[in-house]
Amino acid sequence: MSQKKIFLVLIAVSTVSLLLHHGGHLNLTFEAFGLGCPSSTVSSTQGSSGPSAKHTSVAFLKTHKTASSTVQNILFRFAERNNLTVALPITTCDHQFCYPRPFSAHFVHQHTTPPDIITNHLRFSRAELRRLMPNNTMYITILREPGAMFESLFTYFNQYCLSFKRVPNGSLETFLDHPWSYYRPEEKDSMYARNTLTFDLGGDKDRPSSEAAGYAKRFALEVERVFSLVMIAEYFDESLVLLRRLLSWDLDDVLYVSLNMRTPDSKSSLSSENTAKIRAWNAIDSVLYDYFNASLWRQLSTLGLACVEREVQLLRQSRDRLVRSCFGGHLPPLRSAAQITNKELRPWQPSAKVAIVGYDIPVNLTQKGHIPLRDECLKMIMPEVQYTRLLLRSESLRYRKRYPLRSSQQTSRSVGQVRAHKESPAPSLIPRPSDTMARSTRGALRLSQ
Repeated sequence: MSQKKIFLVLIAVSTVSLLLHHGGHLNLTFEAFGLGCPSSTVSSTQGSSGPSAKHTSVAFLKTHKTASSTVQNILFRFAERNNLTVALPITTCDHQFCYPRPFSAHFVHQHTTPPDIITNHLRFSRAELRRLMPNNTMYITILREPGAMFESLFTYFNQYCLSFKRVPNGSLETFLDHPWSYYRPEEKDSMYARNTLTFDLGGDKDRPSSEAAGYAKRFALEVERVFSLVMIAEYFDESLVLLRRLLSWDLDDVLYVSLNMRTPDSKSSLSSENTAKIRAWNAIDSVLYDYFNASLWRQLSTLGLACVEREVQLLRQSRDRLVRSCFGGHLPPLRSAAQITNKELRPWQPSAKVAIVGYDIPVNLTQKGHIPLRDECLKMIMPEVQYTRLLLRSESLRYRKRYPLRSSQQTSRSVGQVRAHKESPAPSLIPRPSDTMARSTRGALRLSQ
């Protein structure tokens, strides 16, 4: 190596060390230099062409028990920082888009249209989302390994899903020994008891066993045609590397803390035998997970695994700096809802048998220099229900200022529409010869493009 190159390396290392010492945010141009990653895919906080360079039309299908609440929080905060509109449910749908009914544009609050981002729980309907979202929308979702996901679903919805509730002693092992003794396909909340990912994606969770394998493969291919990125919960940070690059976002845009977690004593360890039973019972979900887990690693390998690993470390270091600046060192200890003094930070509790923990923000946050504002810190740890309500209030206020005469009429009309909206058969992503969906997905954005 020439003396000139050695000198340049020393200058770069010294600059990075100085910035780290002062706790500032690294310019991602220097990060790219250190990572050895393709510079064209690493946006610079200071050197980018501004918000217009970032992709701002995103539809995130929020799946159940997959770390999707954490992704949703990232999207909520990105929308607020960039003055974007988030599609939110009408009040009769609560904080979900009338899930488990197939999504309809009628479920969207008029004060939150036209939207840039949609991320609350819904059952996927490509046709309805195309009516609502911009043509250049990126479709993204996240999957989780079926064994761990089903154990979480069984615990979380034990008092709501009748297929789980009727199991003696609430035993997961008992359910897995004879699932058809407890499962009723057409029953309320049955979507939590079998192939939940498939259901959320708009597919047929109860396809007969003789057809399940072929159906699952066709369904996976169709999902791939529609979704630009399918994240994997077990490789969350690696998935964020792809997400950030896909959307041309800055590193700061994908910083997070984990949300909607259970206490350790409410989790059950699974034997290999029970994991195998879960995967067999959720056969379509298992095919989906395996397919997109392999797809994720192909994309990461194309990017360069060494590059990905260094960017993951950079993300974690940046997150740690943000946590230190927000909370004076480390994250506040996880607490039960009853222990959290700020009601805006109390997570929803599904039942007395499972505890969902959250954070309580310190009262002595400073707001000097590059330290984030208290509001940003608060929203990083704000649960989904409260954040959704907060966004709806702020977006409704903005809407009323723009359209003072329209707002009251549209609100009452949207409520009437959803009440009149009839139940429809579950839509499938698998195209039929007469299905216009086959045409509508041809232009779907894909990560490889």
